[in-house]
Amino acid sequence: MSKKPKGSVFNLIAPVYALFFNMQRKRFEKIIERAGTELDIQSYRTILDVGCGTGALCFVLHEKGLSVTGVDPAEKMLQAARKKSENTSIRFIQANVLQTLPYKDKEFDISIASYVAHGLQPEQRRLMYAEMSRVTKEKVIIHDYNANRSLLTTIIEWLERGDYFRFIEVAEKEMTSCMDEGNPCFTKVTVINVDTRASWYICTPSAKFPAAPIR
Repeated sequence: MSKKPKGSVFNLIAPVYALFFNMQRKRFEKIIERAGTELDIQSYRTILDVGCGTGALCFVLHEKGLSVTGVDPAEKMLQAARKKSENTSIRFIQANVLQTLPYKDKEFDISIASYVAHGLQPEQRRLMYAEMSRVTKEKVIIHDYNANRSLLTTIIEWLERGDYFRFIEVAEKEMTSCMDEGNPCFTKVTVINVDTRASWYICTPSAKFPAAPIR
């Protein structure tokens, strides 16, 4: 669930993230349950978790019966994920969504990125949306903040110097208007609130999308 401007930062803090595995797992379980009326995760077979961190979301998705692959640019995050006995049946691959992922077009039924988008800059987000659309058949889920800011989150995000403040203002519009090589990334974007300050931006990937670009 890590944010990915620089893999080296998350290599450094991976041991700290690993301490929150169970707390993250419980939160993801509740969120998936809340979202079930709009999107039944269990109706799909394969899923890619982009920015999987230490694997808490991967574990929950696996428990729901999906075949799960987690990718993250930070190898230390992946090492922590692989050490969890709960994650022995999950594939963890070091890869960066801002580059070409090592997967075929439309290889996964669905894909999800949790709290990745707001930590990226606009052009980086466009690359992420485009690449997730390329490798996904049915739905791309961007799990991230909505506009209901809290003071604590505002302070933390200001200190981290991400793009949180712009993202929460333009998220839906940005995904709807995303283009890559003249093609729309998504044909539809539906937003549902899954927590007080978090939403699922459920995006339908373009049926026809150009082969993985060289970036």
